[in-house]
Amino acid sequence: MLRIHQFSFNPFQENTYIISNDQNQCWFVDPGMSMALEQEQVVDYVTTHQLKPQAIINTHAHIDHILGIDYLAHRYQIPFFLHEKEMPILNNAAQTARMFGFPFEGVQKKPQFISEQTGIMLGTTMIQIRFVPGHSPGSIALYAEMDQWVISGDALFAGSIGRTDLPMGHHDTLINSIKTQLLSLPDETKVYSGHGPITNILTERNSNPFLNK
Repeated sequence: MLRIHQFSFNPFQENTYIISNDQNQCWFVDPGMSMALEQEQVVDYVTTHQLKPQAIINTHAHIDHILGIDYLAHRYQIPFFLHEKEMPILNNAAQTARMFGFPFEGVQKKPQFISEQTGIMLGTTMIQIRFVPGHSPGSIALYAEMDQWVISGDALFAGSIGRTDLPMGHHDTLINSIKTQLLSLPDETKVYSGHGPITNILTERNSNPFLNK
């Protein structure tokens, strides 16, 4: 059984997740901490629950999802994983930060690439990688079949979908990704999004206005 803890960080109210297993091994997913207080919240959670950080996994590389990568990579000496098609977004992070007024010079930690062709293991549990481009070119979702949840990044939200007006976004691609890679999951699958509350596949299939046009 995997556990998920959700934080909401930075001015974009981005959802950062810690996934942990029964052996207290954990991943950080989309760490968006933008200030020391937010960093302390993550460290306090790890310390209190005696977690053993294993990796940082990013669903994509938009600025609000990457602000905490270097801090965690340095503190815990762990690798950072990203889809290779996200590299143009990651490489442009410092320029994007300047647009939004962030004092951020980009991510210094070099990513290791993950692919939708393979799953990744947290301890003995396999997490599927689903390729969901459209919001960004290399967006992925993390699907835990046994635990019946998916972390969708900024592809699918409760009652909404990710923006496609950002550089390298594409609306039709996103809709196809959601319908083939997310709405195809079982009805009861919980959806942990990059922003906003938890939802589930049945609700989004039946009532998401962006998917029922």
